[in-house]
Amino acid sequence: MTNLFLIYHDFYVGALMSPKINILPDTLINKIAAGEVVERPASVVKELVENSIDAKSTEIFVDIINAGRKLIRISDNGEGMSRDDALTAFEKHATSKINKEADLFNITTLGFRGEALPSIASISRIRLITRSADTAGTLIEMEEGKVKKASETGAAAGTVIEVFDLFYNTPARLKFLKSDNTEMSHISAVINQQAIANPHIHFRLTNNKKELLNLSSTTDLYQRIYQIYGEDFMNNMLSISGKEDGINIYGFVSKPSFNRAERNHIDIFLNKRYIKNNVITRAVY
Repeated sequence: MTNLFLIYHDFYVGALMSPKINILPDTLINKIAAGEVVERPASVVKELVENSIDAKSTEIFVDIINAGRKLIRISDNGEGMSRDDALTAFEKHATSKINKEADLFNITTLGFRGEALPSIASISRIRLITRSADTAGTLIEMEEGKVKKASETGAAAGTVIEVFDLFYNTPARLKFLKSDNTEMSHISAVINQQAIANPHIHFRLTNNKKELLNLSSTTDLYQRIYQIYGEDFMNNMLSISGKEDGINIYGFVSKPSFNRAERNHIDIFLNKRYIKNNVITRAVY
C-alpha cells in the first residue's frame, strides 16, 4: 500500500508541475472576442452602421449578398479617416470616442468600445476604402485580422467597408446561421431601429441587388415611422410626450383597439440607442 501511494503521489506532483495556463495567440483572442460581438450578419451591420452614424453621416447605404454570408457593404458620406487612423482602427481597443476614465460617464456616441472592427476582421475578409476631407483616399485589405494591403486610392469623402465571407474560418459559427429570410429579417430590423433613432439620415438597404428599404431623411419622427410602417399603422398611433426630473419621454403608442398581446412589438430608445430592458418594457406595457 505504501509503494502504491508513493507512485500515485509522484504522478500527482508531476501533473501539477506541468504547465496548464497558456497565453492565447492574438488570432484566437480575436475570434473569441468576435463571438461576443458578432452573433450573426445583423451584428456586423449594427456595429458598422453605428460607426457610420458616429462619423456624422447623412447617407448610409447597406448592400447585402446572400443575407450577409457572402457580402456586407456599408457606404457612408461621413467624416472618413486618414491612412493612420484607418490602420489603427483595426487594433484591439482602438477608439476615437473615449480618452480617459471620466469619459465613460459621458458617452454620447454608439460604437465607443473599439472592439467591433478587429473582431469582425478576425472572422472575415475585409476591404476598407476611406477618405477624410483633407487627406488622400486609403485602401486597406485584411484577412484573419492581418493587413494584406494598404495603399493610396481615389475615393469620395466618407467610408466604404466591405465584409466578405463572414465566418469562413469558423465553420461551426457559420453552420448555426438560420435561413436567408430569417437573417435578412434581423438585418432589416437593425436598419429600421437605426432609422427611427436617426430620422435625419437617409438609409437604403438592398439584398442581392434588390432594394428592400429606401428611407429618405426627414426632421419629423412621425414621417420616419410612416415611411417604415405605413398609413394604416400611423392612423392607429397616438403621440405622447412628457418631462420630469430631467427625463424627457416622447414617442407613439397604439390605440387600445390596435394593441397586440405580445410585448416584442415595443421598441424603446434611450439617447438614440435601441435598448431592451424588461423593467422599462413592463412599465410601458
